[in-house]
Amino acid sequence: MLFDLLDDSIYYERPIALRNPVVFYEGHLPAFAVNTLLKKALGRPGIDRHLEEIFSRGIDPETEATAAARGNPAWPSRADVRAYAAAADRALEEAIESASVAGARRAVPLEEAIWAVLEHEEMHQETLAYMWHEIPYSKKRRPDGYTTLPTQNSQLPTSNSQQVQESGLGVGSWKLGVDQVNIPSGTATLGTRSDESVFAWDNELEPHEVDVPAFAIDVHNVTNGQFLAFVEAGGYREARWWRPEDWSWVVSDGIAHPRFWEHTDAGWQWRAMFERLPLPSSWPVYVTWAEARAYAAWRGMRLPTEAEFHRAATGSAPVNVDFARWDPVPAGIHPEAASVFGVHDLVGNGWEWTSTPFAPFPGFTPLASYPEYSADFFDGDHLVLKGASPVTARGLIRSGFRNWFRPRYPYVYAGFRCVT
Repeated sequence: MLFDLLDDSIYYERPIALRNPVVFYEGHLPAFAVNTLLKKALGRPGIDRHLEEIFSRGIDPETEATAAARGNPAWPSRADVRAYAAAADRALEEAIESASVAGARRAVPLEEAIWAVLEHEEMHQETLAYMWHEIPYSKKRRPDGYTTLPTQNSQLPTSNSQQVQESGLGVGSWKLGVDQVNIPSGTATLGTRSDESVFAWDNELEPHEVDVPAFAIDVHNVTNGQFLAFVEAGGYREARWWRPEDWSWVVSDGIAHPRFWEHTDAGWQWRAMFERLPLPSSWPVYVTWAEARAYAAWRGMRLPTEAEFHRAATGSAPVNVDFARWDPVPAGIHPEAASVFGVHDLVGNGWEWTSTPFAPFPGFTPLASYPEYSADFFDGDHLVLKGASPVTARGLIRSGFRNWFRPRYPYVYAGFRCVT
């Protein structure tokens, strides 16, 4: 369905210069499954050695120039890619049906390989969604019946918020207050326990408890309306709010506002998945880690640590996840999903940046089926995100799941909140 949203003319183009063209991803998903399950776990031959090589792995370059220098192979036709995917499906189904899941010891356990394949595809569904977000509206098809601003989204929370009339903020012209809730000191469990999930990625292991000192955290995500105050106050023109490397990015790339915003003669606009609309001030703002950190500094605050997020999220329920929508909903309209401390929307409606560098937990062991999955990114230049976005598959929504991106990567559905 995701690939069918696109016009055929876009198939060999890169929606994001830092990523491969569309054709790669339609071939990468079946090729990863073949390489991981058939070859590694079962020791069987693949289907097409050449395709399994060119579709083996994506890229995470630091700059567009690095991505361009990598070059491209001669990509196959879409018919050939789909024929390969169909053959892969048949081979995988036969292998799973005939192989003994609990059979002889293997270097790569079959159960692990199957779950790695399933969750890898779910993660790429989200990758595709944010890539598709960058494609011109004329080159993609809105799903039948999808409404960017459904009627129920006009409902506003009645607690911990302040409704105000504001000019120039567009749809949903209101803003949340900056209320915070005090979280008492206590413990947080990082990682995924075996009784929580039948599978966990290597960076989620081993689960362990950490002590978390008392802190205060925003009840709601920072919204477009709140972030607009930072923009209008000249936040993108003052170096004091930014780390030196982030300020260099702002200056060299001419960054003046979040990537999901546009400024026109009609005022600020939001680039939703299938149309532009006046900036919804009540929606969570989606920004890079660098922008989130600068805003927090402007407020005299900071971003939460991974442990603080876990502590604040105790008892949270998912909100706006699993492709229920392609776009956000207003912050705070699902109070029934708040954590036991009264913090809203911690799981869904947008990933949340933390201040914690992506690094291994004590006892880290690379996953046999995909040993490079995490270890290649323990470089100090990726930050942990927690929670989920509107297009995070339900299978990935567990408290221990860890997402990570570079601090200036602007395409992800990632918001934030501040702590003191």
